[in-house]
Amino acid sequence: MSLGPLMIDLDGQTLSHEERELLQHPLVGGVILFTRNYASPTQISALIAEIHSLREHHLLIAVDHEGGRVQRFRDQFVHLPACAKLGELYDRNSRQALTLAQQMGWLLAAELRAAGVDFSFAPVLDLGRGISSVIADRALHANPEIVAELAYAMMVGMREAGMMAVGKHFPGHGAVAADSHVAVPVDERRLVDLQFEDLLPFERMIRYGLAAIMPAHVIYPQVDSQPAGFSARWLQNILRKHLEFNGVIFSDDLSMAGAAVIGDPLTRAQQALRAGCDMVLICNDRTAAIQVIENLGEHKSPTSQIRLMRLRGKAALDWEGLHASEKWVQASCALEFLTTNN
Repeated sequence: MSLGPLMIDLDGQTLSHEERELLQHPLVGGVILFTRNYASPTQISALIAEIHSLREHHLLIAVDHEGGRVQRFRDQFVHLPACAKLGELYDRNSRQALTLAQQMGWLLAAELRAAGVDFSFAPVLDLGRGISSVIADRALHANPEIVAELAYAMMVGMREAGMMAVGKHFPGHGAVAADSHVAVPVDERRLVDLQFEDLLPFERMIRYGLAAIMPAHVIYPQVDSQPAGFSARWLQNILRKHLEFNGVIFSDDLSMAGAAVIGDPLTRAQQALRAGCDMVLICNDRTAAIQVIENLGEHKSPTSQIRLMRLRGKAALDWEGLHASEKWVQASCALEFLTTNN
């Protein structure tokens, strides 16, 4: 069975009978994990192994694990600093900041891979303009060139640990105050303004080989009337054709308020897929997930299949072996220093 275009979530730390059935549906291709799904490295590894046992071609396992306030697994995981800490250090010592960014990317990915997670939705490529409270210290820096440098270093570290990177939130969420989780943000800037600012980190990272991108639930009316993640102009014309991006496009969570302007959950999923998403996320709304699964109909895209398969995590150390390694000790100590001395 191939990977379907839907990524859904789970209620708890073990699979229910309903979830087992949902995860075996051909439209489902991945699972996103949250804090509620995590108790310990042993437990999360067992949960992922159980998920994998349901399908011959393993479902993709993802998590939002950036550092700072967005880190779903904490107990026994290294507490990663907010990415803005790297940007602050860059202003004082760019070489040290880039070294730590690579170590952070490696450590983030190595611990997740040891637990069985394929990838994290990271790094954030939005600019830290001091406008968006939902982005805030999740952003690496306000300068797009510096964001690109630090994000590339993180991506290199993630690859070393066997994980591909996912850049978000295309084409940039940092210039709007509204939070797309609870509102519909509108960015009035022209495309030419975005090209020289917010789009630059995405353009650079695509050239560096970025494997996946998540668009923002933000409307840019000077470009299109639809939020970026539902816009064929943004995803097919600008991202695919102009920026020559050939990786996976994930929607942001279709249950967020920023997606509500499109219609009901089924309409949102249909529109996101038509616009150019390879996989859409439906989180924290089981009723919506079931509605889409039952009504979306057959959806096959050989090109999307090839892209998605590339996101499978590579071979990794087990949990004990990783934490006994000298590289883990060095990286964890370096990041602890960054957290406490910056």
